[in-house]
This record gives sequence, structure tokens and C-alpha cells, in this order.
Amino acid sequence: MHTSRVSRSSLCLILLAGTLVGGLGCKPKAVRGGPGTDNPNLDAGAMGTGLDREDINYLVNENLNAMMASGWWARDVQGSMSDPPIVAIWPIKNATTQHLDDQMLTLLSQIETTLVNSGAVSVVSRERQAEMVAEAQMQNTDIFDPATAARLGAQIGAKYYVTGKVTSNEERFDNERRVQYSLFIQVIEVETSLVKFQYTSERSKAIVR
Repeated sequence: MHTSRVSRSSLCLILLAGTLVGGLGCKPKAVRGGPGTDNPNLDAGAMGTGLDREDINYLVNENLNAMMASGWWARDVQGSMSDPPIVAIWPIKNATTQHLDDQMLTLLSQIETTLVNSGAVSVVSRERQAEMVAEAQMQNTDIFDPATAARLGAQIGAKYYVTGKVTSNEERFDNERRVQYSLFIQVIEVETSLVKFQYTSERSKAIVR
């Protein structure tokens, strides 16, 4: 009887120790990812169906690559006989039902950076543009307004505006969920309000069981 009690007690201690070790082994830890680290592909995996940096990179690159391969870019930008045309970036409208303030800022910054680094156009600082909108008491909106754009364009000398919107379409089936994102971009000539270029890139995210 005594031996049986000891055996049961030893078994309980072994199970408890195993539980504690297992718990310690599952403790989360912070890791660093990206080029030059032990986890270069850390950002490649999706954590959910939200719009992340990898998605933004893809959507922006697809649109701007198409822009720089377009007839408008070859004719009116690279083929310009005068100084590089001045381009201003109007806010991109969030037409989804999601709260995407941080993602929209990242998207706008990437568009601005890519255009600046192209060397083919002169880009108006978005911060300075916002200041001038406030100074002129114009309507600061994420929807492109030709009248406001023309007034502001006259002050900053912009010939073109880049504008657009992000949309999403969500579907559910049983335990699966899919969100399809689209980034629609237009280049509008300030003086005439004519659309000189437009393109849509798409990205899907899903949770499957």
C-alpha cells in the first residue's frame, strides 16, 4: 500500500514537472525579421486578412510599374521638353469598411517615395500640400475635388494629381473567409481634369480551415 502511494505521488510530480517545462517551452518570445536577420522572410507570412505591409508593397508596385510603362509616362513625362512635370499626391480614399489610417499613410508614403526616386517628376511634399490647403481654407478631403485641386494646383504649380481609392470585398463560406483588396489609381491633369492614366491592382487574403 505504501509503495502504491509513493508511485502515485511520483507520477503526479513527473506530470507536474512536465506541465511546467511544457509551459516554459511555449513562452512567446520577440524575434527580429527582415534582411540581415535570422528571419529574412518573417514579413512574408500573413497574420490575418487585414491589409499589411507586404500587401501594400505589392499593390503600390503593381500600379506604379504600370504607370511608368504607360504611354502617358513615355510621352508626357519622359518625353517632356521642359523641366520634369510637377506631381501632387491627393489623399487615397479608404472605400473599405475597415479602419486603415496607418495603412493609408504607409501607402501614400510609398507612392511619394517611388515617384520621387524615379527622378522623372517633381513631387510636391504631402506635408506642404496639407499646410497650403489649411492656409487657403480649402476643403481637405480624401475625395478628389477638381475645383479644389485646380485652386491648389495653381499655387503649387502642379500639372498632375495622383489620386485613387482602396476597396475591399469580403466573402464567407462555412469557416472560411476571404477578403479581396483593390487599389485603384488615377493620374488627373489639373488644368483640364482629364484622366491621363488609371490602373487597378488586386490582392486577396483568406483564412481557411
